Amino acid sequence: MELQRAWLGRGPLAWLLWPVSLLFGALAALRRLLFRVGIFRTERVGVTVLVVGNVIAGGAGKTPVVIALVRHLRARGVEVGVISRGYGRKTNDCREVLPGADPRDVGDEAALTRYLTGVPVFVAAKRIDAARALLRQHPQTRLIVSDDGLQHLALARDIEICVFDDRGIGNGWLLPAGPLREHWPRRCDLVLHTGTRPAFAEGFRSQRALADHAMRCDGSRVPLGDLEGQPVVALAAIAKPEAFFEMLRARGIQPRQCLALPDHFDFEGWQRPPRAHLLLCTEKDAVKLWRVAPDALAVPLVFTPEPGFFSALDAKLSSLDGHQAA
Repeated sequence: MELQRAWLGRGPLAWLLWPVSLLFGALAALRRLLFRVGIFRTERVGVTVLVVGNVIAGGAGKTPVVIALVRHLRARGVEVGVISRGYGRKTNDCREVLPGADPRDVGDEAALTRYLTGVPVFVAAKRIDAARALLRQHPQTRLIVSDDGLQHLALARDIEICVFDDRGIGNGWLLPAGPLREHWPRRCDLVLHTGTRPAFAEGFRSQRALADHAMRCDGSRVPLGDLEGQPVVALAAIAKPEAFFEMLRARGIQPRQCLALPDHFDFEGWQRPPRAHLLLCTEKDAVKLWRVAPDALAVPLVFTPEPGFFSALDAKLSSLDGHQAA
């Protein structure tokens, strides 16, 4: 937390780490050069690849963007698949995320994407391996969305979407003196802000709100209004748990207790609060929490990019189709 606070400005700690960031930047530049001259290989997989990533360390809201993209593309009739590293999983192989897969084996974000979209999802340490496996198993796939992987240069991509939250680029320095994985600005196709107060004007905005209902583990719904005034405990194991708690309060739900847990917490050995209050959590938490607390209710997040974002994406995809046809 102290380091993340230091990344917001150029104080003593950031200046102390600045020489190390120069080394980080030099190594990153050398790596990019090795890919550019062909010493390291960048490979195509034969279908359109769309990468959703960020240049800032930490969660910036990429997975909700991926889910929104998949839903949009499927509505257009595009056969879509998703690849991911499967952050936080205890395995390291390449595997498909099947319905009901244990998030400990595939990663919570990959499990959530599979649960909410129903499209093929594969995880692997190297995204190029995940892409190849997905196409072998699902050859009808015409477009692959990579959840993260902006810096995974071994996989050639056709469209890059760079996601920012309200931190923007922080103090503008590279790791570890600042939050940047690579220098900004850098070339990309689309910029999307996932927060409520974008730090700079470039790019498209989006809205995040809670759905009007909560979900039980069996898929049935409970109107969110029915929970007003009830004794509930809210918990969140996400990058910014307080944002979830604030959204609940804005909907008239006043939790008796708010539990902020580490991002990607797997709930193994977790003990619920002693009082038998109803548990409210995020969908990302629910795919893990329901194993130990099947009575918990998940409150879905409705993530909506501004309409111009999808129009710009569709235009880029159309230009790719025209180029390939030619």
